[in-house]
Amino acid sequence: MQEAEYKDYYNRMIEAFIDKPEKTLWYQNAFSKFNINGVDSMKWHWSWWAFGGGAGFLLYRKEYLAAFILFIGSFILGMIPFAGLLIMILSGGLSTFFIYKGFKRKLAEVEQNVEDIETRISTMREIGGYHTWVIWVYGILSALLLSFVGSMLLIAVNYPQ
Repeated sequence: MQEAEYKDYYNRMIEAFIDKPEKTLWYQNAFSKFNINGVDSMKWHWSWWAFGGGAGFLLYRKEYLAAFILFIGSFILGMIPFAGLLIMILSGGLSTFFIYKGFKRKLAEVEQNVEDIETRISTMREIGGYHTWVIWVYGILSALLLSFVGSMLLIAVNYPQ
């Protein structure tokens, strides 16, 4: 495969993996920062979704291990003052790299097991993508948390010590 053909194929695989055409270019730009002449390196690429969503963002993008580690780290370190904010900033800047690593892992697996390019692309769309349910769960949990905090504030204001 020629270099131009491979670049087109690679971009189509990213598009299939992301499975959201409106986000494809953003991810293609991010992924290009993480691979320098065939060598992967962690770089900063900001995502407000990752900043606000943390482990939910990684779970949404089907990066289960990274989501679990971030969740546990957030839970443990979140009890230290300002550590939660630091974790949010690191998540916002570095989470996209873990999505890239997941893409590379799945790309290698697909290329190893599937010969036909169109079948590779459809396979990548199936095993990549995202979980819509994460948005709903995140929204519901956020609403419950806000309701709880609001209730506690109302109690504190209405029943001073």
